[in-house]
Amino acid sequence: MAQSRCHAATAYSPLYFLAALGNGGLAVSFFIYLMFLLPRPNTPIPVFEDVAAALGRLDAVAALVAVALAGIVWFAIRHVQLMIWNLRACAAERRGPRGTCAPPGAAEVTMMAAPLAGAMSINVMFVLGALFVPGLWSVVEWLFPGALAGFAVMGYFALRILTRYLARMLVEGGYKGAETAGLGQLIATFALVMVAVGFAAPAAMSQTPAWVVTGFLGSVFFLSAAGILGLAWLVMGLRDIKEHGIAPEAAPSLWIVIPVLTVAGIAGVRLTHGMGLLWPEAVGDGAWLPAMAVILSVQVLFGLLGWAVMRRLDYFRQYLGGARLSAGSYTLICPGVALMVFGMFFIHMGLVDGGLVAPYGPVHLALILPLAVLQAITIRTTVRLDRLHFGRRTETPAGAATETG
Repeated sequence: MAQSRCHAATAYSPLYFLAALGNGGLAVSFFIYLMFLLPRPNTPIPVFEDVAAALGRLDAVAALVAVALAGIVWFAIRHVQLMIWNLRACAAERRGPRGTCAPPGAAEVTMMAAPLAGAMSINVMFVLGALFVPGLWSVVEWLFPGALAGFAVMGYFALRILTRYLARMLVEGGYKGAETAGLGQLIATFALVMVAVGFAAPAAMSQTPAWVVTGFLGSVFFLSAAGILGLAWLVMGLRDIKEHGIAPEAAPSLWIVIPVLTVAGIAGVRLTHGMGLLWPEAVGDGAWLPAMAVILSVQVLFGLLGWAVMRRLDYFRQYLGGARLSAGSYTLICPGVALMVFGMFFIHMGLVDGGLVAPYGPVHLALILPLAVLQAITIRTTVRLDRLHFGRRTETPAGAATETG
């Protein structure tokens, strides 16, 4: 019966792809612990052999590695489940009366959540392959073309959705500032930088010049597009917010700057590694601390701004308590993941590699602790949102709203 369907099924929005994205991001966040804390003498990322060696010691480190692996597997499974659910729901919308799963008007940009989550799927599959397939790294050069092709497909779909949206907006006009009073348009920028960081992976890790060049150029293209459009949307979004105020359901969009900067920053790190293979004489050992400190500072600024706005709007009680439901609430997940991930990059590439913090010392571990707490809060929020939006229910809670953006 219709009453037994979950809320997400009765009020579908492409923003529910962010549920899949968030769970995939949480899987990657557990991988980041292994990336920076697990010895990996022969490869740029931890692989099956490194994990097996750690687990074979049967000590506290082995227990922590096992916890990280469990987190990766669990959230990877949830990511795949939610991707399948979204693809089926979107297909059902296309078969419905409207013939499309894209919302009308300015909300059409939310379709960019689909290639955004699709690019995350490729990242998750790569992580699973590296950690759980013995000897995979010995044939990784044969896998990079497939990864490049996958990100090219995601980039194609992202550009197709984006150009259609922009063409309609520029030709027809009629997009009112009140409809775009928020930073929700930056979801398109987020999708572009996610494709860019995917292209940058072979550029950083491959030893084949053809794959490095292809990944490098693809990443630069999508980063450039994201930078231009992102800056424009940021300025226009803040202008519209100043003029009209921000609607409660759009308030989490203030935090979307955080994951955009994280992914762009990681892409920059990877591209620098790729430049080291192509033009070793042009790349020095420059410290990452200044650049990462700037990025982290901007992230903290937008984090505090978004927190203050949502507290003032009583957003957390309303939308995490179940009184009101909006697919846009899943925008809360990626910032927590992104800040945790970039915090790990800042600590290790900025402070530890810069010689300012001794590895595995008390200061090092104390710096990681708040990031682990942030990750735990993000997991709790994800579980709560999944129960509210995807849990079975027999009736809609009293006063519940059905916002989709």
